[in-house]
Amino acid sequence: MTNKTLAMRFLEGKRVAYEALAYSAALKDAEAVATAVGEPAGAVFKTLVVDRPPEKPILAVVPADRQLDLKKLARAVGAKKLGMASQARAEELTGLQVGGISPLALVNRGFVVYLDQRAQAQTHVCVSAGLRGWQIKLAPEDLRRVTGARYADIAA
Repeated sequence: MTNKTLAMRFLEGKRVAYEALAYSAALKDAEAVATAVGEPAGAVFKTLVVDRPPEKPILAVVPADRQLDLKKLARAVGAKKLGMASQARAEELTGLQVGGISPLALVNRGFVVYLDQRAQAQTHVCVSAGLRGWQIKLAPEDLRRVTGARYADIAA
């Protein structure tokens, strides 16, 4: 890839080892992306934007083969109720297209990141590179460390 994404440049600046994986940008389903990049769905993580007014939204990072459990996330953050951001709102808040939202591209933008605890059992995880059609494969602890993510049981 000649043009690296912000997320790739960020990882290189932090000297974090990663692999860039390409897939068809037409794919929008996380499980289909996992198949396309040759990884199990449990190792490919999708980033979801969760609204919690008046505070900054949360980035919830969960395996492709799981769904975000808003009640579990609310308990983890100490909130009474949370709601998913609409596609338009998620894109407005992050400046990224749905399918390309990445915690790596949003570091230092004030988002709190929660990473499903299942990531700890993986030797590597894949997350969006900040652009549809690209995934970044890296160690889960590197992802947690550079994004400031907190591990929590947030998937159903």
